Amino acid sequence: MSKKLSEMTLEELWKLFPIHLEKHNPSWLNWYNEEAEYLKSILPSKTEFHHIGSTAVNDIMAKPIIDILIVTTSIGEMKEAANTLANSGYLIMSTTENRISLNKGYTENGFAEKVFHLHIRLEGDTDEIFFRDYLNTHPKTAKDYEQLKLSLWKKYEYNRDAYTNAKTGFIKKYTDLAKEQ
Repeated sequence: MSKKLSEMTLEELWKLFPIHLEKHNPSWLNWYNEEAEYLKSILPSKTEFHHIGSTAVNDIMAKPIIDILIVTTSIGEMKEAANTLANSGYLIMSTTENRISLNKGYTENGFAEKVFHLHIRLEGDTDEIFFRDYLNTHPKTAKDYEQLKLSLWKKYEYNRDAYTNAKTGFIKKYTDLAKEQ
């Protein structure tokens, strides 16, 4: 009998869910739209939803995981949204004072066909939107980002934290540029 995800070490989880990049898939936008419609049906009407991450950037390779930024106006709304989502099949992965991350599509056998990461944040904590928009309006920078990710893929295939950390400088640089415009 296989272990439950909650019983696995971080290293076991990284082996089960390695970094994998794919050519841009136009279906990713449809997956986002379908999931966003579902989320709108279970969360308050004033909640904002944004497709973020590399699957929201035109024509670059990405992990086939749809990242959705959910923007709330208070800590109470954020916690309420997380509880609603947890009761609707999402798993709470991390919680800090002003951020909550959830996912859906991780199974004891690996990734499901569709995988989602939800990032619940407060208004104003939305740097990912600036970065996404910058890459979509600067295709050369988007391709540079793709090359960075490709250079890190195999090196950090089984270490998501290191993969993410290795991209931080690039992301910060272009997010800051986007905010200046």
